[in-house]
Amino acid sequence: MDQDIVTIVSGLPRSGTSMMMRMLEAGGMPVLTDAIREADEDNPEGYYEFEQVKQIETDKAWLEEAKGKAVKMVAALLKHLPPEYGYRIVFMRRNIEEVLASQRQMLIRRGELTDRISDERMAELFRKHVAQIEAWIAGQANLKTAYVDYGEVLANPVEEARRINRFLGNRLDVERMAGVVDPSLYRQRR
Repeated sequence: MDQDIVTIVSGLPRSGTSMMMRMLEAGGMPVLTDAIREADEDNPEGYYEFEQVKQIETDKAWLEEAKGKAVKMVAALLKHLPPEYGYRIVFMRRNIEEVLASQRQMLIRRGELTDRISDERMAELFRKHVAQIEAWIAGQANLKTAYVDYGEVLANPVEEARRINRFLGNRLDVERMAGVVDPSLYRQRR
């Protein structure tokens, strides 16, 4: 965990990014969050968000504070990361149908519309978006990325925690990382 590196946990919404942030924190990595968005039924362990991340197009000053820490960022914002920093990205992957089911449940609980676009069309858009982001990542010399499957973390938390720990410099407590994985939160399975 180089102190000049910014660790970013990314992926599609509802792909397990909050779980990964919790794992990193439990393993001993400092996390950059603001606790504005509180835990709820959709993320009972918390969202681990940092509101300033959403302003990265116009405000990059917060990245200095993020050095040596983990911060959560939706995949769509990764392309705004300035090249003068080094990054380690833990990119969460999850079955698209599960992402959509989880998103739908969250919208229903909030009383928001869920039928604006068909699941088939949304799945197509998500797949295209992820492919574009992954292609962009592959072309960035200042990024190193570990792709992590949400289902694999739940099925094999110790093994996946070891792999993530190796990627991040072998300084995290693997047992504590694996210990916070809660399979009961895997509610939208496909």
